[in-house]
Amino acid sequence: MTQIPNETTRQEVRRVLLLTLVLNLGVAFSKIVIGLWSGALAITADGFHSLIDGSSNVVALVANRLANRPPDDDHPYGHRRFETLAALGIGAFLLVTAWEITSGALERLNGGEPPVITPLAFVVMLATLAVNIFVNSYESRAGRRLHSELLLADAAHTRADISVTLAVLVSMALITLFGWYWADTVAALVIVGLILRAAWGVLRQTGSVLVDTAPIPSGMLAQWAAEAIPAGHVIRARSRGPADATYIDIDVEVAPEVTADHTAAIASAIRDRLEQAVPGVEEVEVHFVPAAAAEPDYMLRARACADSLGLGVHEVRVCDGAGGKRLEMHVEVPSGQTLVAAHEQVSRLEAQIRVHIPEVTEVVTHIEPALPPAPLQVTSDQAETLRKQARALLKTQFPRAGWHDLDVYPVDEGYALTMHVTLPAEITVEAAHSLAEDAELRLRAGLPQLERVTIHTEPGE
Repeated sequence: MTQIPNETTRQEVRRVLLLTLVLNLGVAFSKIVIGLWSGALAITADGFHSLIDGSSNVVALVANRLANRPPDDDHPYGHRRFETLAALGIGAFLLVTAWEITSGALERLNGGEPPVITPLAFVVMLATLAVNIFVNSYESRAGRRLHSELLLADAAHTRADISVTLAVLVSMALITLFGWYWADTVAALVIVGLILRAAWGVLRQTGSVLVDTAPIPSGMLAQWAAEAIPAGHVIRARSRGPADATYIDIDVEVAPEVTADHTAAIASAIRDRLEQAVPGVEEVEVHFVPAAAAEPDYMLRARACADSLGLGVHEVRVCDGAGGKRLEMHVEVPSGQTLVAAHEQVSRLEAQIRVHIPEVTEVVTHIEPALPPAPLQVTSDQAETLRKQARALLKTQFPRAGWHDLDVYPVDEGYALTMHVTLPAEITVEAAHSLAEDAELRLRAGLPQLERVTIHTEPGE
């Protein structure tokens, strides 16, 4: 759904409020004059109720202008709550109206002159009823289109005014046809019930915003955020505020090795996903916490160290030794070189493992030549289709990474996929390797025809 720019929305809301203000004032003074002239309690009370409609429009206009102010030192989250307070004020006006009508009805029960109903009174009430119906329809449509709780609250007030006018017309008919003057008092009491019902609806809606009732279920937020996370998981999701200006907080647990650049990329992906899923998002805050200490993933750490030296490892095993952990693994080195050169490369790997995994006191390696790469060409339409599907999946799941040079070729009973990915230069080897591992898992899950996936990570400029 296309969102209307904020300033344009405010201007449209102001125009709607100005028009309804003029109409409400005209309706109010017409009812008050005819009510005082005829002595009908219900008509007079209805007129004052319409006058409160106009007063609420004035409050709404002031709040609308205040809510449009940018954030400042005293209001770092903006002035949006002024609009909510104005809607709350409209609810309070409804309660005042109910009290005034009740007081007048009680006085009438204690005696007083009966009302005099003339054809002119009927004409005025029918005309004001038509105006109220127009205002309610116009304001409701504008409120839904602009996502304005002010207009929707004011429209609810106008709906109460329509019900009030209808009740007054019924009482006037009963007085004129049957001389039932008590109908004026009964109509006033019916009006009280209608106004209290409208007041409860407005106060409940605005009160939920003021007490930070979540506008979006946390489970739904967590699900949307998780769709954008290549590594880590959502541990808490919260939201607050009105539907047209929602604030969202997402807490994500990530591995301690993840760098600031990597978390910034994750946060950006989460914001983009939530802004697509939730209309009217004002702000999305993403907080990161390191994963709780657990048994280290020695295979992941060993492979990360090997990746940094351009080597491959497999069959990584860890067991308890005499003075600490003993790590055994097979190391793939480029073929065609001497044993001395290969041993020097593996020795550097062993030294790096001891630095990054201090609990490992002994490293036993088996040196073997890496298999020569298979020819990297597409040999069938299915392979080309797989390449396009893989590219689409990677761009969707990892939009911040630079995937390129994707090649697919047949192997054994399936296909192999090789590719390059450009990542921020400051990202750690562990974080880069974790992202590549996650990408490989998602590719294998989404494209079961892939027998092997090889990802070459490289730093960007």
